[in-house]
Amino acid sequence: MVNMVTSLDGATAVGGTSSALGDDDDRRLFHALRASCDVVLVGAGTVRAEVYHPIHLEPEVVERRLSLGLRGVPRLAIVSQSLWLDPSAPVFSRLDETPYVVTHGEAELPPDLAARSEVIGAGNGSVDLARAVRSLFDRGQEVILCEGGPTLNGHLVRADLVDELNLTLSPLMVVGVSNQLARGEAASPVDFRLDRLMTGDRMLFVRYLRDRP
Repeated sequence: MVNMVTSLDGATAVGGTSSALGDDDDRRLFHALRASCDVVLVGAGTVRAEVYHPIHLEPEVVERRLSLGLRGVPRLAIVSQSLWLDPSAPVFSRLDETPYVVTHGEAELPPDLAARSEVIGAGNGSVDLARAVRSLFDRGQEVILCEGGPTLNGHLVRADLVDELNLTLSPLMVVGVSNQLARGEAASPVDFRLDRLMTGDRMLFVRYLRDRP
């Protein structure tokens, strides 16, 4: 699954982050999707820009997940080509909830970062997302929620790894030069079908599913 919010004119950020695009309804959907997955996949740039923390869910949600045989909270999986990650950042602050760091096999992880994460090496010289997804599956992480950013989304689309897109449309016009929802080298169009529409006080929520044979 991919979950993103955009403005009416397609911007994914205002001032470098997505927070100004959302509202309380969007945040409720954000937390509901997190509650339904095994792992949250996110690019290192988004972790830095949005100042990610360890995932927190309400106690009743944690209890419900445990009753279904899931971990109390989903794990984070941070995709990083360059390993430009700060081990003192909030996202690495809980040693009992260490994130995965998804990188390629030739990357050298600094010891202080290795102590605060579980490394998944996927690919040689660059991250192979198909191999990364298989590695997550092998670890029991079968429901993957991607929270961006646009570069990671673009790689997932080109690799045909996106089964579901949850899009929040914010009633703002941003103009500027913000990245679109998925960016990178051009790829052949990928078909999705409309599954449902929901409305909040201001927002439009759209769920699309990959149109596969």
